Amino acid sequence: MDTPAVTSPVDPSAEIAALNQRLRATFDRGTTRPLSWRKQQLDGLSRLLDDNESAIVEALRADLGKPELEAIGTEVSFVRGEIDLARAKLHKWARPERVSTSLIAQPGRSRIVREPLGVVLIIAPWNFPLQLALAPLVGALAAGNCAVLKPSELSPATSALIAELIPRYLPADAVAVVEGGVAEATALLEQRWDHILFTGSPRVARIVMAAAAKHLTPVTLELGGKCPVIVDRKAKLDVAARRICWGKFSNAGQVCLAPDYLLVHDDVYEPLIAELETCLRSFYGPDPKASPDYARIINARHHRRLMAMLDGASIVVGGEGDEDARYIAPTLIRDVDEDSPLMAEEIFGPLLPIVRVGSVDEAITKVNARPKPLALYVFSEDRRVADEVLARTSSGGATINHIMIHVAIASLPFGGVGESGMGAYHGRHGFETFSHRKAVLRKPTAIDPEIMYPPYTELKAKLVKKLL
Repeated sequence: MDTPAVTSPVDPSAEIAALNQRLRATFDRGTTRPLSWRKQQLDGLSRLLDDNESAIVEALRADLGKPELEAIGTEVSFVRGEIDLARAKLHKWARPERVSTSLIAQPGRSRIVREPLGVVLIIAPWNFPLQLALAPLVGALAAGNCAVLKPSELSPATSALIAELIPRYLPADAVAVVEGGVAEATALLEQRWDHILFTGSPRVARIVMAAAAKHLTPVTLELGGKCPVIVDRKAKLDVAARRICWGKFSNAGQVCLAPDYLLVHDDVYEPLIAELETCLRSFYGPDPKASPDYARIINARHHRRLMAMLDGASIVVGGEGDEDARYIAPTLIRDVDEDSPLMAEEIFGPLLPIVRVGSVDEAITKVNARPKPLALYVFSEDRRVADEVLARTSSGGATINHIMIHVAIASLPFGGVGESGMGAYHGRHGFETFSHRKAVLRKPTAIDPEIMYPPYTELKAKLVKKLL
């Protein structure tokens, strides 16, 4: 029998505590451990996507104005890919791993056994509200855990749809959805979980991590930061411009991996700006507000925050905004000063500052002067330039001559470093994140060497030194 999602009670603490205990009882019974159970849940999640694709697209359109192609490609199909990979590889991922056994432990056999952690909490953001809730859930279920999902209250249509659909396709005693805002999130963080995966801002991540520390709960933090793009003078400018515009203005720039600012070699600064202008007209026409392919800002508060960043900016194209429609035009800003508000914090919107640099070395210095970003991009036809940038910078991930594409490679870990996060998931990395790697040594009893036991003679000491 389906259990309804927890939705904004007057005092959510007691209800959420009961939810935690109910799921923990399921896990303690061993219900989630068999691979057959895990595959059944992955199948259920797959049916959820297949049966409700149109409803999902409409919810994403209501929350973010997402075009259908973006909704399917970056949300529905992305999660489908995670499910398909996990189903195909689950037996291999879960198989005990044989490792060598040192002489001191012979005779014996050593292996690593992957076991589920228990009951995990997944806190999702609003910018990809389906993908960033369900993709981590794939890893959690594949690893044999119970899970609680907390969708963002800022994407209410998608949150409500997730809360409605999950109990129809997954067992309510193993997977639950908690809707709500600060009160519900606070109540969730008061409970003991076996792992927390949070996607959001560094500010909130600190709150999550502090709450987790009280229970010694491990965390995976998927954050963001100011992802830079270095454009070398040997870049292929027309291709670079198209890929930058696609990466920056998809979902109206509300992507943690989106280019946050460009560092462009002086030799190609003006030509690149011209190419970017051409791309914007090609993508969205003379009036992006009328384009069916351009998304909207999540809410009025973020709209006002973004528009305030444009005060005093040298705008090349764009800059128009309509708060009632949650619209901000795709905007290029040139000659941006390092002290500008545009360079002080992650933009998370359709504003693209373009900074002039005299060399790749100067660009690297500017990148390294800031906290480590979630992603870094470099455009150059000279492989040595790209290799130098990778060798001298640190970021969660990187793509050469494209934007964001590395996130779609399931065999690559997705995660940050430093201020941009800790831990990773996607594909097998998600399975590993939600698994404990238990060390197991199996010793026979037929042979029991006396070398380990007192009295410790000089001969035993010499033998032990040789074995160690």
